[in-house]
Amino acid sequence: MIGSASARDEGPPSGGSREHVDEAATARVVVDGRGVVTAWNEGARRLLGYRAPEVVGRHAARLLADAAHTHVPDADALTGLRRWSGTATLLHRDGHRLTVGLLAHHRANDAGDDWLLVSPVARPAPTPEDDAFVRRSFAQAPYTMALYDTGLRLRWANADMERVMGLPEEEMRGLRVTEIVLDPESERTEEGMRTALETGRLQELGAALRLAGHERESAWSVSLVPVRDSDGRPEGVLLSAHDVTEQYLARQRLVLVDDASRRIGSTLDLPRTAQELADVAVPRFADFVTVDLLPAIEGGEDPPEGAPHGPVRLRRVASQSVLEGCPETVVQHGTVAAYPEGSTAARCLAAGRPIIEHITPAALEELDRTAPQRAERMRQFGFHSVLAVPMRARGLTLGVATFSRHRRPKRFAQDDLLLGQEITARAAVCIDNARRYTRERDTSLTLQNSLLPQGLPEQAALDVASRYLPASARAGVGGDWFDVIPLSGARVALVVGDVVGHGIQASATMGRLRTAVRTLADVDLPPDELLTHLDDLVNRLAGGADTMAQLDGDIGATCLYAVYDPVSRHCTIARAGHPVPALVAPDGTVDFIDVPAGPPLGLGGLPFESTELELAEGSLLVLYTDGLVEVRGHDIDEGIAAMREVLRRPAGDLEATCDALLRTLLVDRPSDDVALLVARTRALDASHVATWPVPPDPAAVAETRKAACRQLSEWGLEEAVFVTELVVSELVTNAIRYGRPPIELRLIHDRTLICEVSDGSTTAPHLRRARTFDEGGRGLLLVAQLTQGWGTRQITNGKIIWAEQSLPAD
Repeated sequence: MIGSASARDEGPPSGGSREHVDEAATARVVVDGRGVVTAWNEGARRLLGYRAPEVVGRHAARLLADAAHTHVPDADALTGLRRWSGTATLLHRDGHRLTVGLLAHHRANDAGDDWLLVSPVARPAPTPEDDAFVRRSFAQAPYTMALYDTGLRLRWANADMERVMGLPEEEMRGLRVTEIVLDPESERTEEGMRTALETGRLQELGAALRLAGHERESAWSVSLVPVRDSDGRPEGVLLSAHDVTEQYLARQRLVLVDDASRRIGSTLDLPRTAQELADVAVPRFADFVTVDLLPAIEGGEDPPEGAPHGPVRLRRVASQSVLEGCPETVVQHGTVAAYPEGSTAARCLAAGRPIIEHITPAALEELDRTAPQRAERMRQFGFHSVLAVPMRARGLTLGVATFSRHRRPKRFAQDDLLLGQEITARAAVCIDNARRYTRERDTSLTLQNSLLPQGLPEQAALDVASRYLPASARAGVGGDWFDVIPLSGARVALVVGDVVGHGIQASATMGRLRTAVRTLADVDLPPDELLTHLDDLVNRLAGGADTMAQLDGDIGATCLYAVYDPVSRHCTIARAGHPVPALVAPDGTVDFIDVPAGPPLGLGGLPFESTELELAEGSLLVLYTDGLVEVRGHDIDEGIAAMREVLRRPAGDLEATCDALLRTLLVDRPSDDVALLVARTRALDASHVATWPVPPDPAAVAETRKAACRQLSEWGLEEAVFVTELVVSELVTNAIRYGRPPIELRLIHDRTLICEVSDGSTTAPHLRRARTFDEGGRGLLLVAQLTQGWGTRQITNGKIIWAEQSLPAD
């Protein structure tokens, strides 16, 4: 123990609020860390007879009678203790022994540590007035208390219980809790009282109830204490209740705010978000709620800057009521209503802050002049209080949420204003997010629709049906696309692709890739080479060569490209990370074509391989994006199996097949875009194709020209003879002069007349403008001017130069 700074003789204080306290009734002694007495008060003198000068500065051990009769621990045992209590046998000044109870406190001060020892000079004996003293204390206690006997009947209630119940003790005496308070909570209280009597243990309850004479529901923390006699037998139960209404309401407000944060904004659908606000607020906060937005909001537009002043027009988007069917509603959902300048909604929006309005007879008379139907509904349902909160987010005013009460008697107060503002602010941000998303989604859809085929081109090689289904609002518009591209020689290319990501960036990238595929298809590249060039393009976009590509980081895509030739019935397919296509044979057999799995576009440096197969006429090719089979919550194998089952069942036409696939595989709005292309193959009849080998001799040109003219006559195409003679002469002459054997002429009679000349050279011709005295260089120019189109494509053992001319309508 450490000594104190100075010795002092503590005398009884005087004056002030402590004048009724007898300080000398307690012996107080201070002992420092060395055991030396540093303070001695009048009470200590009364107890042991020593005056302060006789003790202060001396060791306290001199006051002990002997070690055998003391229970004071030594210094080591006291180390770390903050308080000690026990007894000690002391020596009085006159020499007699005195056993006293001691309470010692360890304390720290600026001078060090010491111990304060206290002991009552004389312990007061019980007096007859004690019982009355205890009863008065019980009656005047600031807590709600009542004493019940073993029959659970009230025997005694204090003043606070009388105040809470609104009844004097005399009127409650002899009644049970369930007879004093008619509420289900009173039955729980009685059950707790029985448990306390049976078990002898304290019971703690929480209760929320509406008491007679109180305007609002109150919350209570109730303690039920079993009371026993001296023999331990139960005598009754002491009920002690604490009003925790404010804490209860604060918790309820926090629960409501938490519930609002979880429930509001579950989707990016604007009307649903507004309805979620109304659903959260009823019935815990209001009896009737409406949400009205400025008309421009639902179109995704930005509302005018600043707060609207004067009369306003608002569209009703949500409402909720404690009454079934919202009978209080005057304005129906989707309807735009006018609110005059003096209305609650208009004043709230103009002020830019919440407004609480109590419905008085004068207010209803004023409303009769401007909105008589609203006034009539307010009278009918007993509206008494309205809270209007402006919906603002990111500096923009979106609308107003109006909370009304007509069933609960309590009017809106300041705490309610803050709570209404809190949950409305949450909803406003979510509504603004939905508005901004709607605008971006509409922009993306517009862009995407402008980039997708507006109609399938006319061609005779395939019967084609297609579907495109955008993703759900939550997922956003993606970058799926499909295309049907007519090629030379009556062939057709089918394309399906999928760009990684969603939004405007994905749609823009999709448009670029689709344009690139069409450009590469015009060059007539084989499928594997086309994907290689497309992969290079994606790498350049992702590498930052493009400003828009930099906005959204890396770019990736998958693609499947197939070319079908109706003359040979050959189909060549290559894919870049895309799902394999399905093939349905004319006999109904369903297979998924084993096309080598090339890497997704954008990885770079890896090769693509193609597969070639011969298709029977009437075969069905099904190309799709992964959104069709990779449905959330289901394995992709389940989607493939379901697709197989649909394709096994013959449909009336291709449109019905598309509908059946979507209906079976997509039970709800897809989480990803879906592109679907279904094509049935046709075969060009052999009678519509004529082929002649051409000797590498200029003299063979005339004979070849005559053979072509005879074939046109057999087909009834005499009107095309003149142009065909010129085309055949020019193309065959060029092949003989500049190409290599073998040379072959082929005419194809389809929707158009196609002339093809093949040779063994890979050198492609090109147009040039002949000068005045040039002897050649005008042939291809004539072909280009006389035909619908011309071009060249590479084949395995050379090239083909083709020209296509339109035929007169029948």
